[in-house]
Order: sequence, then structure tokens, then C-alpha cells
Amino acid sequence: MEPEKPTPPTTRRIAIDPVTRVEGHGKITLLVDEDNHIVEARFHIVEFRGFEKFIQGRPFWEVPFFVQRLCGICPVSHQLAAAKAVDQIVGVKQLTPAATKLRRLLHFGQMLQSHALHFFHLSSPDFLFGFGSDPAKRNIAGVLERYPEIALKGVKLRKYGQRIIEAITGKRVHGTGTVPGGMNKPLTLPERDALLTDIDDILQWSQDAVTLNEHIHTAHQDHRDFGTLPSHYLGMTGTNGELEFYHGGLRARAADGSGIFDQFDYCDYQQIIKEEVRSWSYLKFPYFSSLGTEHGWYRVGPLARINNCNVITTPLAEAARQSFKATGHGGPVHDTLAYHWARMIELLHCAESIYGLLHDPGITGTDLLAEKGEHQPQGIGVIEAPRGTLFHHYHVNEEGLVTQANLIVSTTSNNQAMNESVRVVANQYLDGHEITEALLNHLEVAVRAYDPCLSCATHALGKMPLQVTLQDTDGNAIHQLTKGVDGAVR
Repeated sequence: MEPEKPTPPTTRRIAIDPVTRVEGHGKITLLVDEDNHIVEARFHIVEFRGFEKFIQGRPFWEVPFFVQRLCGICPVSHQLAAAKAVDQIVGVKQLTPAATKLRRLLHFGQMLQSHALHFFHLSSPDFLFGFGSDPAKRNIAGVLERYPEIALKGVKLRKYGQRIIEAITGKRVHGTGTVPGGMNKPLTLPERDALLTDIDDILQWSQDAVTLNEHIHTAHQDHRDFGTLPSHYLGMTGTNGELEFYHGGLRARAADGSGIFDQFDYCDYQQIIKEEVRSWSYLKFPYFSSLGTEHGWYRVGPLARINNCNVITTPLAEAARQSFKATGHGGPVHDTLAYHWARMIELLHCAESIYGLLHDPGITGTDLLAEKGEHQPQGIGVIEAPRGTLFHHYHVNEEGLVTQANLIVSTTSNNQAMNESVRVVANQYLDGHEITEALLNHLEVAVRAYDPCLSCATHALGKMPLQVTLQDTDGNAIHQLTKGVDGAVR
């Protein structure tokens, strides 16, 4: 990790505030010297949400719906992770088959809509028009005008995922669905049949998305070289090493492809992952405790999952994975922009999995609640959210009220990696050059590759420094107080 260092007196600061086409509010700051050489590059999270504190004192059964308000893009991910934690609290070890299938279908719908939103709406303008193209057209409106077929496929893919969410939870955003030990309503036959009418198109459009991203990445060497960043990877896999989004063991691989740990029980995650805070961001910095803060940072999300898994259980996505892995020549694929290609492979896997579940007679089953067991003082739920591994950990008292909560959100795990990517791209493209909007967009492209959800990830209450400056009418500083990360006022 890059150490904190004083600002040289001859530098100037350049800020991208806010970073655009991401969820939430963040900024990038550069320090450059008189010759435009990069002295420092950082990605800052400048908003605060604090759900770890808000949750305290609430009944545990409210938590799956309460935490959805973290985000309007991935509320289902938070609901499902929290629901898995609540299942543990009420002593449920195994859901009914119908409830398990419904939760998985809900999860695939969420992944599908989120992946489609990110690539087609937020990231495709960079690739279809060029990183340094006219910013007036480098947006979804420009894509709709110039590439209407591509844009409309993206819109319809996202809409289909939202329809699945609505059918199961009653609303496309912030619905209900999960209850302790199961689900609150079945999927009806008319709802299932309505979703089946479009599934063949969804499969085809998902394949088209993979083909487009494979071409974009393999046909342009500059995309493969863009911010290449060897790193460790964390993700969840099934018992046979298969790609798994809902339930499995934790697997971590090093930058050279060797194993760090495998099938680790996520309920013991605190044995392998630690978190630190820094004075210039609300976002925490997780790392593998065995490797320390300097060398233990890692990446999560589609790139990590496709690098980590041995196989994808749906045939079309597995064939796409094989093509993807071939570009790594036997090792992990470290290309930062390969996140988009990996994301579309996952989108295809979701479409195939939805197809299978909708044709499964058990998806309309009505036995949705498992028998509860002995209440537990804590619950830990972990899933693979669209952006990566998501941890929800709750402690409850005898009255069923949450006394402590810890969330490690996917974007939090990618925090150091995003900072490293910004630094690499800044040195790769901006160092020594006149800084222009076109060049600054390269930094945003690096951040957007991770599909960060910044509002989900900001929970370091009391860790951000506060600086108050009193100025006179001419703008001259009269007095200044700073509250540091240790709470001391100076």
C-alpha cells in the first residue's frame, strides 16, 4: 500500500469531483509537479452513510429490509446477505428447496440487471466512442443515437432482471421477499409463464454481450495494457470450485495463481480479513491478515470470480470462460478492463441459470418456511454481490435487538485496488503531459471498471478527519482546527 507522505511545496492539485457514471459520490485527486509529473494519485470516498450504526438497536428481523436502503442499484444483494445472517440467528441451517430456488432466482435477476446497467449504461460509451472522445456524446444518450441496437439490448436486459425482482418481491426496488428461514410468497404459475416468454431473447442478447466484450478486449492491445495490475483475488466458490453466487466457501488466490486459502468457512472471515482506515477516505481498506497491510490487499468481483473458479456450471458461460482464461496463458488475467468481459460472462451465466430455474417445476413450490431452531447471538451472511464478495455480520441481544454490525461491502474490498489502478493509469497516461479532460477520463475509466457502489461502502464512522477553517472577508485564514482520525483536536 502506498504510504502517507507530505505534500511537496511545488505541486499543484487537480481534482475530478465527482467521478461520473458510478453509483455514489467520490473524487480523484492528483498532485503534479511543475513539469506535470505525477507525485500522488488517490481515489477518495467523500460521502458517509453509516448503516453499521443505524442498524444498532433495531430488531434483527427488520434488518434485511432496512439495509436495502443502502442502495437503489443492489438492494437485493444486501437483503439476501442479511437474510442469510438472520437465518442463522433463528437457528435455521437449511432452507426448503422451494425457498432456496426462489432466493437463487432473485439473486440471478439482481446480478443480471446490475451487470447490464453497468456495462451498457455506464461503461459502454468509453469503449464505443473512445476514452478521449467528445464528452457530450460519451454517455448513454450518445450510445442510443449512434448504436441503438446495442443500447436497447442493454435496456431490455436490465428490465428483465427487474421483472424477476418484481415478481418475487413485489417491487423492482426495495421490495420484500425474504423472511427468517425462508420466503414470504411463492412464484405463481402466471408469473413464471410471463417470465418465460422473453427468456430466449435474454439468452441471445447475453451471448451478444459476451461476444462484444471479447472483441473489444482482444482486438485492442491498449485495452489489455490499460492499468494492468497483478493482485490477489478473493471470491466464493462451490465445493467443486465452481462459480457460485449464493452460498459456498471462500477462496483466495495470489497474483501468480497459487492458492492462499480455499473453501474457508465464511463464518470465520475475521480470522483471515482485517480492516484499516485512512485519514483521507470514509472507505475502509481490507487486507488478508496473513500478508499484512502492505501486501495483503486483494480484488473481488467478476474478474476475481472468473479467475478463481475452476468451472462454470452452465455450458455457454463455461465456453466463454475458457476463451477468457486463454488470454492469461495459464495464469490469472490481471487486465483491469477485463472486468467488463468477465462481467458479461457472469451475465450470460445468470441468463442460463434463470432459464433453468424457470423450467424447474419446483420454482413454484409453496413450502417456503423452514423449521426454526435455537436462537443464536450472532449471524453472518455472505454472498457474491454484482461487485464482489459481500459480508453482513450482526450481533443481537436476548431481546432480539442488534447490538453490533459489521459490513464489508464489495467496493470496500476493492478500495486499495481502485487506488492502485488510479495510480498506475495516472503514471501510464498523464505523467509529463498537459492534463486535459480526455486524459482525466482515463482515470475514471479505471475506476468504472470495478463498478464501484460508493454509497454502499462508506461506514467508517468517526474515522474521517474534520477540518474547520475560519476566514476573513478577503479569504485569508484566521484560525484552523483539525480533528484527526484519533479524535484529537489540534
